[in-house]
Amino acid sequence: MTKPNNKTLLKSIRKALIKDVEEIFSLAGRPGREGLILPLTRMDLYSRLRDYYVWLDEKGRINGLCGLHISWDTLGEIRSLIVTEDYRGRGIGRKLVEACLAEAVELGLTQVFALTYRPDYFGYLGFGEVDKSILPQKIWMDCIHCVKFPQCDEVAMMLDLETPEVNP
Repeated sequence: MTKPNNKTLLKSIRKALIKDVEEIFSLAGRPGREGLILPLTRMDLYSRLRDYYVWLDEKGRINGLCGLHISWDTLGEIRSLIVTEDYRGRGIGRKLVEACLAEAVELGLTQVFALTYRPDYFGYLGFGEVDKSILPQKIWMDCIHCVKFPQCDEVAMMLDLETPEVNP
């Protein structure tokens, strides 16, 4: 399998569409069951579909997902970052996050956070570790419903959009 170039990666990312819900639901099933992301129900996907970007492979199948969820007036969350195993290591996750960050800037958000088991990855993208206690909106909206609450072992990472320092 040949690696797609950056131009191909950019053309392959788009906002999720209604017709994508079942494919996204299937893609997110395993990571959700394994606790790598918050489980996504069909109801979640339909009600928050506009939050998500998808990456399509050369056959038009969805093999990547990332969402930008608005948490508060200046704060957004990067959530549900998934790239299938066959496509990891090609910059697809980074391009998905960048699409979300570009939208966050357009919307006027000044900070974006992620809860992750891959802090090194988000650190590479310019995020810095923060204490989860500074994210009360997240705790009371999503985390309280998680099976891991209150013993969450994810790392909170934050990016200041006014002075991003994303690696080249």
